Amino acid sequence: MEQIIALITGIGIVPLVILLILFFIAIAIFLSFFPIGLWINAIFSGVHIPIMQLFTMRLRKIPPSLIVENKIKLSKAGIDIMTDKLEAHYLAGGNVTAVANGMIAADKAGLGLTFDKAAAIDLAGRDLVDAIKTSVTPKVIATPSIAGVAKNGIQVKATARVTVRTHINRLVGGAGEQTIIARVGEGIVATIGGSETHKEVLEMPDRISRTVLAKGLDSGTAFEILSIDIADVDVGANIGAMLQTDQAEADKKIAQAKAEERRVMAVALEQEMKARVEEMHAKVVEAESQVPLAMAEAFRKGTLGVMDYFQMKNVVADTEMRSSIAKGTDPEKK
Repeated sequence: MEQIIALITGIGIVPLVILLILFFIAIAIFLSFFPIGLWINAIFSGVHIPIMQLFTMRLRKIPPSLIVENKIKLSKAGIDIMTDKLEAHYLAGGNVTAVANGMIAADKAGLGLTFDKAAAIDLAGRDLVDAIKTSVTPKVIATPSIAGVAKNGIQVKATARVTVRTHINRLVGGAGEQTIIARVGEGIVATIGGSETHKEVLEMPDRISRTVLAKGLDSGTAFEILSIDIADVDVGANIGAMLQTDQAEADKKIAQAKAEERRVMAVALEQEMKARVEEMHAKVVEAESQVPLAMAEAFRKGTLGVMDYFQMKNVVADTEMRSSIAKGTDPEKK
């Protein structure tokens, strides 16, 4: 003790304080790179992770606490996963905690899920824990109101509840809930459309369930359809009558358009005929105006005599008289 006091006295108080500060800084830097606490926690939890591996995790920017906690969690659940796989999944952008929780849930449910499969599901963006819960406890998907038209033209609206269970092996690359809803809707429309009357659908709504379920609509999806139950069936509008009414209205408009077209063509033809008559009348008037000139010219040349002229006038008068008699008019009153 005296030697230590003599050493401190020989060094001096200020240098000693500086040495102590440097010592604690060195200890803090060492502990920041070498997580002794996590290493000890892992050892007492029965998980062997070398301290140098924890040090290299820090260098690779992997949080050692995340890996150690999930490694201990898996080990306590009786699942042995290599630490390198957990690190690789974290570096790939995956959720290590979700994968660990999912594997524990799958192991308790006896699904036999491997780490590689769980990591692939997580990297695909699926909720692994929810998928496993749905695989154990079926999920009910409610469809919106789906309308179909029977062969007699009556619209029928139906809603269904689809009970599904997640298929773990098809979760990666399999279609989701929207595909299930779309396929069930397609099956409902096809079944209603194949019915002779809407009464058949109302009398046997379970016929829709059997027909749709028999189509194997879960093919290529991440789910397995357990049952399809028709929740509600309602009668809609008379689509057939509406279509016939619309067709009749369309035919009426077409007929009116054709009649108007014929009327316009008739009016145009009438106007054309009037124009031709007026043109011919104008030519006749023009020709009649040339007759006196032609007769005067004939008198001058001597080709038409006075007797010929009076004879022609008699013929014209006789013609007019015969025309008046034929028309039933008195030529003298005229």
